[in-house]
Amino acid sequence: MSDEIMERLRKTPLPFAELLGLELVSATPECVEARLPVRKELCTVPDIMHGGAIMALADTLGAIGTVLNLDRGASTTTVESKTNFLAAIPLGETAHAVSTPVHRGRKLMVWQTRISRDGGKLAAIVTQTQLVL
Repeated sequence: MSDEIMERLRKTPLPFAELLGLELVSATPECVEARLPVRKELCTVPDIMHGGAIMALADTLGAIGTVLNLDRGASTTTVESKTNFLAAIPLGETAHAVSTPVHRGRKLMVWQTRISRDGGKLAAIVTQTQLVL
């Protein structure tokens, strides 16, 4: 990540991402990567990552990607999100997420986030639309 991007992210508090335990790996206007260790608090029964936690991970990455593409002074909000759940991520593994833009317009941006398990098996695909405010 460039120093400018790191500075922009430092100025943008992400308290929910911190609560989740999201670890940002890299961030550019073209791609945002993160990982999220699956701990008990993020699980449902029987010890697999909760769908809401998967969606929150993807939503955060899409928002970060959008923010990195905004003009100064603009902001964003999610207006639509769709998730396909393909495989469970068990307790003790790590969710690996990569978010890339499908469309970066003046008023709307669409991001697709692919989330995989340890070992690379695809667990979910999330497509979200961000409104530019």
